Amino acid sequence: MTSLRWAAETDLVVVGAGIVGLSHAVEAVARGLSVTVVERDERAVGASVRNFGHGCVTAQSGVALEYAMAARPRWLRLGKDAGFLVQDAGTLVAARADDELAVLAELRDLRGDDVVLLDRAAVLERVTLGEEVIGGAWLPLDLRVDARSAPAAIAAWLASQGVVFHWGTAVTSTEPGIVHTAHGDLCAKWTVVAVGHDVDRLHPEIAATHGVRRCGLHMLRVRDPHARPVEEAVLTGHAMLRYSAFDACPSRSAVRDRLAAVAPETLDAQLNLMFTQRPDGTLTIGDTHDYATTLPPFRDEARDELIRAETARLLGVSTVDVLERWPGVYASAPEPFLIDTPHSGARVVSVTSGIGMTTAFGLAPAVLDSLLT
Repeated sequence: MTSLRWAAETDLVVVGAGIVGLSHAVEAVARGLSVTVVERDERAVGASVRNFGHGCVTAQSGVALEYAMAARPRWLRLGKDAGFLVQDAGTLVAARADDELAVLAELRDLRGDDVVLLDRAAVLERVTLGEEVIGGAWLPLDLRVDARSAPAAIAAWLASQGVVFHWGTAVTSTEPGIVHTAHGDLCAKWTVVAVGHDVDRLHPEIAATHGVRRCGLHMLRVRDPHARPVEEAVLTGHAMLRYSAFDACPSRSAVRDRLAAVAPETLDAQLNLMFTQRPDGTLTIGDTHDYATTLPPFRDEARDELIRAETARLLGVSTVDVLERWPGVYASAPEPFLIDTPHSGARVVSVTSGIGMTTAFGLAPAVLDSLLT
């Protein structure tokens, strides 16, 4: 066994090289700390690369909105520093019913210029959608990245800044000043454990205290039937039932009631119908949601077919051609963020609401502020 024990301790060990772990490494480097990142896999393969690459700023509220707003300029700066594309293109919310337009108008009243109402013609100038679309809104603060390439680009940039990565190295436990791994020990002044939905593997007591479960997603990549560039993320009325900013919109209940009457299967599957376009022009589409501490290993084709059919309907075509399918998994809990102290000099951190890409770079400074004091 090769020992990883350092002759001189590093300031911070980050456990996990997903976007939450990487965000803490980026913040620590900005503060002049020496950093080591330990990741059990050979590269990031979890929630950080399986998502839409959507920085969903405006649809948040409370502390999530604070973190999202803080993360936004950090994404833009990091994209330039690390050499990956961050699209400052916003989000298009397509409305297909009057109650959805009413919700968007209410959100505009709450958020002002952060919500720009659009008629059908203005929506179609941006993206080709079906006849059901009657209008919508543009959320200019939202961002886009390619989720499959951004984490690797960030890790490479961190390495160029002197951050040491130990890939393929499982952490077995931590204690004050020491991180125990399958390949030996690392010494550190401080430790951040950012292992997403697997917080129960290292700290089951913390996971139990916070009510952490896993949320399983069905996601697909399809050919764009319109072969047209789409810079914005595209959301629908289903997003109004999932994102907290819409909680304050009185007409949201009408959206839920209508969908329960005309499309109950979408509510049963907890569908958030949306898509983003990858650099190769294909579309990432999804997604449905299932919650359990241990998710079943079997994939229900009916869920995929629901996403395919609803996406085709949104795009105004008869079908979409599937190129890839994959399960997504993220941590879920009653509160959107888990920050806990397993022992002195350490924090366990997880975004337990599916908005890690949106908030991680705002969350990390707050965590390090508390850890380093």
